[in-house]
Amino acid sequence: MSLLDGPWIHKFIVSNGIRLHYVTQGEGDLVLLLHGFPEFWYSWRQQIPKLADHHKVVALDLRGYNLSDKPQDPTSYVLDELILDIVGVIDGLGYRRCHLVGHDWGGMVAWGVAYAVPDRIQTLSVLACPHPSVLKQVPGGWDQWLRSSYLLLFQLPWLPELLLEWGNYGAIAHLLRWAAVNQSAIRPADIALYQDAAAQRGALSGMLNYYRGTLPSILAHEWGTLSVPTQMLWGRQDPVLGVELTYNTEAYVKVLNIHYLDHCGHFVQQEQPDLVNQYLLEWLDTRPAAKPGGAVG
Repeated sequence: MSLLDGPWIHKFIVSNGIRLHYVTQGEGDLVLLLHGFPEFWYSWRQQIPKLADHHKVVALDLRGYNLSDKPQDPTSYVLDELILDIVGVIDGLGYRRCHLVGHDWGGMVAWGVAYAVPDRIQTLSVLACPHPSVLKQVPGGWDQWLRSSYLLLFQLPWLPELLLEWGNYGAIAHLLRWAAVNQSAIRPADIALYQDAAAQRGALSGMLNYYRGTLPSILAHEWGTLSVPTQMLWGRQDPVLGVELTYNTEAYVKVLNIHYLDHCGHFVQQEQPDLVNQYLLEWLDTRPAAKPGGAVG
């Protein structure tokens, strides 16, 4: 059996003029999972069956990734377009509201959706992705600037694609190993699947267009105060995004819980799946009344 097979079902949906691939399992309230870079729906493999015990779980391939459509123009990746993708998925699945969960770039899209249509989002969970207003401030000084220097490289045309493709997509493997503290959680067979997904025709440019198209649209946007109950999960040893990027988030979110996970880098849901599942289930099922700015773990 392929690692891509499981208790879930593979399907496609058309949203905002884009054909998106997803896997789904379970019935009940909708839980929508949005992956980050350089992954695809598979990064949620250890969450889908657990969450599906009491919910309808849908893990998307975001536009530009794996089996979903891959527009090549960076302007197709401005935040407003990505928001329309997700709202269209919620509608297309026949739901009025959903629990929204996002990691890395999926987290940034989730922030955008929660701001755009707060009445459609029951709860928000963001993993390893700062609030957009905090990102614009770049707390952590030069250390965080150095961690984020790849953002400048990824703005360039064609060169990043060549670097990521070189050596049979060896850079994809390097990124996954470097950004994970609990490296045993991402096996060689898992890395091979991420490399295969990146090798899909047009995928590298699609993936990089989040840096070229989405990032500028986020930095240009003005963000107010979010009313959706929100939890953040963050690896204490994340080499990409320091914990300083969680500080002062309470200034922008009315109800906030933050959990910091030990022995955990950037790929939170893969490195500490049991803890992530616990925190997600608690948030989805009980939605504890956190005090504004309450860091609980």
